[in-house]
Amino acid sequence: MVSVQYRKEYSPALGRDMEYKIYGDRGKPMLVFPTSLGRFYQYEDSGMIDELADWIHAGKLQVWTCDSIDEETFFSSHWNIEDRINRHEQYNAYIVHELIPSILYESQHNNGGHEQKILISGCSMGAYYSSNFFFRHPHYFDTLLALSGVYSVQHFFGDYRDGAVYYNSPLDYLPNLHDELIVEQYRRSRIVICCGQGAWEDEMRYETGRLQQVLQEKHIPAQIEFWGHDVDHEWHWWRKQIRYYMSGLL
Repeated sequence: MVSVQYRKEYSPALGRDMEYKIYGDRGKPMLVFPTSLGRFYQYEDSGMIDELADWIHAGKLQVWTCDSIDEETFFSSHWNIEDRINRHEQYNAYIVHELIPSILYESQHNNGGHEQKILISGCSMGAYYSSNFFFRHPHYFDTLLALSGVYSVQHFFGDYRDGAVYYNSPLDYLPNLHDELIVEQYRRSRIVICCGQGAWEDEMRYETGRLQQVLQEKHIPAQIEFWGHDVDHEWHWWRKQIRYYMSGLL
């Protein structure tokens, strides 16, 4: 059995309790986001922790699965765009100023004082979150593993790009990013982005292709792959992909 910790902590940024789980007691810290409207326990329930169990047992990987507040942000049915994106920025503050420092502190403690950056990952909506946090805050991460994601806010906000909406849409802000210090951090990182070409993957395949082009134009190395036409947008394939890619990342 993989060792599991459950935590529920009050978030000043969000003004509410937030829950998460930690799997393992040492190793490379990995932060995982759920799919749309998903919860912190989804990754375990969907069999992904089982796929990573060998690395967790060996002390090579420690996985943190966080919660989302999608019903108040990207998938809210009653808030206007400004309120939704402002609430997401509060979620951004929770992840960046509360959860990530806790991960880094505990990781250093659990690994004999050795400092490590974070491997950030997710499937579907979790791939969007992980890539957006990776590109917005690269100094915390050295690895991105995104499976079947979109990489713009087109699906959520249409053509609206004012204010913070723009800065949460990687396919919009990355082409205009010319800070070489930031771009160099991307180049020193490991970036793996994958999607299938089967059912429900059309939008993901299109935006993955666009992101591939942006990264190539900026000379940012990335492993971007398109699996076959039988590879659908679902956990069966994500379990295969996480095990396949993780073997090369750890």
